[in-house]
Amino acid sequence: MQPIRDFTSLFLQDRPMIDVRAPVEYAKGAFPSSHNRPLMVDHEREAVGTCYKEQGQAAAIDLGHQLVQGDLKAERVQAWVAFAAEHPEAVLYCFRGGLRSRISQQWLSDAGVDLPMIEGGYKALRSFLLEQLHERLRVGHIRVLSGATGSGKTEVIRSVDQAIDLEGMANHRGSAFGYTGSTQPAQIDFENAWSVAWLKLAARSSGPVLFEDEGRLIGRVAVLPEFLVLSQGAPIVKLTVPLEQRIQRICRDYFQDAYQRHLCHGEQVALAYLDEFVRGALTRIQKRLGGVRFARLIQCLDAGLVDLAQRGGWTQFENLVEILLSDYYDPMYDYQFASKAEHTLFEGNHQEILQWLAQQAQ
Repeated sequence: MQPIRDFTSLFLQDRPMIDVRAPVEYAKGAFPSSHNRPLMVDHEREAVGTCYKEQGQAAAIDLGHQLVQGDLKAERVQAWVAFAAEHPEAVLYCFRGGLRSRISQQWLSDAGVDLPMIEGGYKALRSFLLEQLHERLRVGHIRVLSGATGSGKTEVIRSVDQAIDLEGMANHRGSAFGYTGSTQPAQIDFENAWSVAWLKLAARSSGPVLFEDEGRLIGRVAVLPEFLVLSQGAPIVKLTVPLEQRIQRICRDYFQDAYQRHLCHGEQVALAYLDEFVRGALTRIQKRLGGVRFARLIQCLDAGLVDLAQRGGWTQFENLVEILLSDYYDPMYDYQFASKAEHTLFEGNHQEILQWLAQQAQ
């Protein structure tokens, strides 16, 4: 069976992939449609690797067969067979498309299942996606959605077909308060998902892709430096939303959401989590806030927790958000936006921007 060389079709079709690398390798980076069904688990791979360094390839292969045999081998082959039965169009890969892929493919064939392997394995797929991503960044056919904190930029991004939601891919909202309760992906996983999404958009349309204006980090995930440079000079669509609406959105999406996620464990647990979440975020930006402003915000938090526990009220949290926006986030946004305001193509609220983008796509 010929190995897969057409990586573009592979990702455009979301072909299911069996990643036969060890779990520790998979955790460092994989692909959106991949599933880890290892030939060897971590300690087995480590033992074989040590044997290879000390005694050579032949001895390492022999050790691998000794470690994965009998019921253990049958169990792993069955995992591949079950996956192939559920996904007949599946392909498989290891790190370089070498020995592990060939062994897995042969064992599958012995079990009556023929699956193609990817030429070059994970390394070749990763290189392809990085090249694709850097090429699109070089071409630079993008627009940037700008707007003050709490404007609801993500809502716009998710309502547009020709857009990529980097914060959604990063499982983070991109600020000190951006933790969503979900684990963030590995850096490589983030970059791979970004490249695949852009590959699909490019195959569907030649129009510009809309991105949210991002900083260097989205939580612990880093945005590529080339994107930051590109976005500084890219055409801007500016989202404008009244302060009161922004306060309500932040309070709802950040604080009330965090509270509700933990309320199933009891009110005290939810209150404790909300306290830890907000206090921790404020502490991370304490130096930039300054001592007086930080103390005032902590007072709002303490009062808000009491009010929430006693009366179920969120007024003090809204006061906290208003201080953060008026005294910290908005001045910072205005300063940063001033340097690129001349690139603004259109300015409006959610509905106006969506209507304008729809007209531009015609």
